[in-house]
Amino acid sequence: MESESIVYGCIRDWPALDPEECRRRRASNLAALDALPSGEGWPFLGREMFSFCGEPEQGLYHTQIIHFGASYAAVEYEWSLWVQHFEALLRRLYWSSAVVHLETELNGAHTFRWETDSGCHSPEQSDMRLRCAWERESALLG
Repeated sequence: MESESIVYGCIRDWPALDPEECRRRRASNLAALDALPSGEGWPFLGREMFSFCGEPEQGLYHTQIIHFGASYAAVEYEWSLWVQHFEALLRRLYWSSAVVHLETELNGAHTFRWETDSGCHSPEQSDMRLRCAWERESALLG
């Protein structure tokens, strides 16, 4: 049996003062998530792994948070492909930052962060920066 990898995180939009702009961006983000593959056969990102609060006072104050998570069979061996799919999704979304946590049985935990130079990303912009931090936990030998 292959080792299990856990991937989870969130994508954060930036707050706007104009309620109509907020609705437009949230509708655009929803359409991008709805366009993801669903059911069997999704290799890296599937619609079912994403969720968000859609109504004010029900988990949505000013900032839309899209959260996600999934377990995979040793996805770290194909991590560059997973990242390519994730970045393709980010290109279609409105967001200000994104974080992905990858927990692996063999290689520890990794945290990946995407940011933009402008502080806010609109669909099809290309100004994304990726930072990675590797964290490994091990038992203390006594």
